[in-house]
Amino acid sequence: MNSADQQYLALVRDVLENGYYDNNRTGIPTKKLFGRSFQFDLQQEFPILTTKQVFFKTALKELFWIYVYQSNDVRKLHEMGVTVWDEWAREDHTIGKAYGYQVRKHRQIDKLIEGLIHNPQGRRHIISLWDLADLEEMALQPCAFMTMWDVSDGYLNCTLVQRSADLGLGVPFNFTQYAVLVHMIAHVTGLKPGKFVHYLNNAHIYENHFEPIKQQLERTPFPAPTLWINPEVKDFYQFTPDDIRLIGYQHHPKIEMEVAV
Repeated sequence: MNSADQQYLALVRDVLENGYYDNNRTGIPTKKLFGRSFQFDLQQEFPILTTKQVFFKTALKELFWIYVYQSNDVRKLHEMGVTVWDEWAREDHTIGKAYGYQVRKHRQIDKLIEGLIHNPQGRRHIISLWDLADLEEMALQPCAFMTMWDVSDGYLNCTLVQRSADLGLGVPFNFTQYAVLVHMIAHVTGLKPGKFVHYLNNAHIYENHFEPIKQQLERTPFPAPTLWINPEVKDFYQFTPDDIRLIGYQHHPKIEMEVAV
């Protein structure tokens, strides 16, 4: 069993069996556990679930929207055929001062890359999307809101901090997306992808996802795929979604779940 499925299935089983059951802002009750994490060695495997289809290109394009294009305009997503943010789009077609807006506002990718190259042992390599001054102007305050970066012996390590972790829909996208981001940043800084830790503060399953996830628990995982990055790309902002591919991604069919808004 690959590590991504192994860790994910163990956590969702734990939440279903031992989670605290209560309501939340969406009106759809959840079972939750506090303070869980996944740990991946990106030298050993690329983390993506195989017990259901994760739409890799959709996840990748959302990642590009935030960190490469640094956009908060859902029309940019529409140009790429992605509609996952439509429920939160405002009349001006944006999600307010959230996600890509925060990356662009503070030049966070540029500062991260510069810091990793010129001061690799610095302990302040952080990207934060949680800007207190702008929270009220965000259509949705960021769930996966901070990454902390480390360089050890030529390897780039990263911790992703997620305040609210929707295990059914969001989390499978999140750890796959940020594993890609680690590969991308490592590629343009001359480092090797290392350890990736994904911390989940509130790891929850929505009540209307209980049965679909039980179906997933009955499936046998496939081996993990490998990630290919175009070796010709040297500048982070020159990446396109076509420069990143999965090789050998075997998976079970998709599982339908409704998003809680």
